[in-house]
Amino acid sequence: MLTMRARILEIVPDAEEVVSYGMPAFKVDGNIVAGLLANKTYVGYYPFSGSVLPNFRSELSKYFTTLSALHIPLDKPLPKALLKKLIRARLTQCKGKQEAVDVKKHNTKDSLW
Repeated sequence: MLTMRARILEIVPDAEEVVSYGMPAFKVDGNIVAGLLANKTYVGYYPFSGSVLPNFRSELSKYFTTLSALHIPLDKPLPKALLKKLIRARLTQCKGKQEAVDVKKHNTKDSLW
């Protein structure tokens, strides 16, 4: 897990280390881009988006995945190049998140707006 942490900080050196959903996570420009969770047999990698991992099915075929997590066996570390791709994919998603919400658009659908 410490190796993964070091690799993530090499890829995004300006990341803020936080705790999110009870796990160590990395925040860039206000967005969580990665999280880690230790287990007895693997390190869980969480991209904090259900749409990142499906984009890398062939590259992740050696690993067990769920919609939101990648389980990395302790004896088969994730290559830094692949970790970099996963983080960049997540960062790409985050660029549009900082936009203002158009309240008028939602007002007709939800009276609580």
